[in-house]
Amino acid sequence: MVNEKLKEIEKDYINCLEYLTKNQKDSFKLKEILKKLNFYEEILKLKKQLEEIEKRIKEDEEILKSEEKELKEIAKEELKNLKEEKKKIENEINKLLNPPDIKDEKNAIIEIRAGTGGEEACLFVGDLFRMYVKYCEKKNYEIEILDSHPSELGGFKEIIFIVKGKGAYGNLKFEGGVHRVQRIPETDAYGRIHTSAATVAVFPEMEEEEIKINPDDLKIETFRASGHGGQHVNKTSSAVRITHIPTGITASCQDDRSQLKNKEKAMKILRARLQNFYEMERRKKIEDERRKFVKTGDRSEKIRTYNFPQNRVTDHRINFTLYNLDKVMDGEIDELIEKLKEGLGKNLKLSNRQIDN
Repeated sequence: MVNEKLKEIEKDYINCLEYLTKNQKDSFKLKEILKKLNFYEEILKLKKQLEEIEKRIKEDEEILKSEEKELKEIAKEELKNLKEEKKKIENEINKLLNPPDIKDEKNAIIEIRAGTGGEEACLFVGDLFRMYVKYCEKKNYEIEILDSHPSELGGFKEIIFIVKGKGAYGNLKFEGGVHRVQRIPETDAYGRIHTSAATVAVFPEMEEEEIKINPDDLKIETFRASGHGGQHVNKTSSAVRITHIPTGITASCQDDRSQLKNKEKAMKILRARLQNFYEMERRKKIEDERRKFVKTGDRSEKIRTYNFPQNRVTDHRINFTLYNLDKVMDGEIDELIEKLKEGLGKNLKLSNRQIDN
C-alpha cells in the first residue's frame, strides 16, 4: 500500500515539475502546485534514504552468507542498526502519508433521510437510527436528537442527531452515503422482496468560534411544530427555521417545546452544513488538477447494501461482506468501521494533506 502511494507521488511530482516549465501559468494552480511539490519532496527525500538503507541491508545479508567470520560479525551488528533505522524512516513516511485529522476527535452530527421506497424507506431510516444508537451505547457515546419527522408506521422521514464522545466523528465519518436495503417489508402483503434506500450524511460538530457566521446573513423564522407532541406543539410557534442567506442553506428544529432550545439546535445543524459546504467548495477548486482524489462517501454514492434474506451486509467501496446482518443491525459495526478506516482512511488523509499543503 505504501509503495503504491510512493509511486503515485513520484508520478505526480514529475507532472508538477512539467507544469512549472510552461510559459503561461494559472496563479491559483501555481500556488497549489508549489505546495504539493514541497510536500512531495519531503516524502521523496525519505524514500531515497530508505532505498539506500535497503541496499546496504541486502549487502550485509550477502556477507552473512560468506565464510569470513570477522566480516560476518561486523555485518551482523550493522544489519541490526540498519533495520532499526529502516523502521524509523518507514514510520516517518507513514506519518506524512497519514497525518492525524483533528476533526476526527470531534462530536458527529448525523442526518438520515428516507430515499426511494416510500414507507418502507422510512422504516429503514428508523432501523439505521437504532443501529447507530446501539453502536453508541457500546462506545459510551451520548446521543441527542436535534430534529426528527416521524412517519405513520413508526419510522422516520428524517432524523438528525448528534453523537457526543471523543473520536465520534472519526469513527462514523465513512457512514455517509446511500444505504440500500433488500427485504420483505411489513407493508407488502404478498411477501415480495423490495429494495429501498436511505441517505446518511455525517458532519463534525463545529464550535461557534470555529466557523464565523454574520448574524445579518441569517433569516430566522418561527412556526408551529407538526407531528407528534400533543396539543402543545400545535398551539405555539416553538419550531425554528434558520436560513443562511448567502448560500441558501437552511436548518430547522421542532423537537423541543422551547423555541430557544430549538434555535440552538438548528444553529448546530447549520454550522455543520456550512462547514461541509465550504469544504466541498474548497475541494472543487482543485478537483480538475488532481483526478486521483479518492471517493469520500458522498451521499450520491450507493455505499452499502443490507440484504435481510441472506443475512448479508456489503460495503461496496471496499468490497467487504459480512454474513451477520442481524448483529450489525444490533449495533455491532466495529469490524465494518475498522475495515473502512483501513481501506478509505489512509487515502482520504493523503488527499487532505495534498489539499492543505
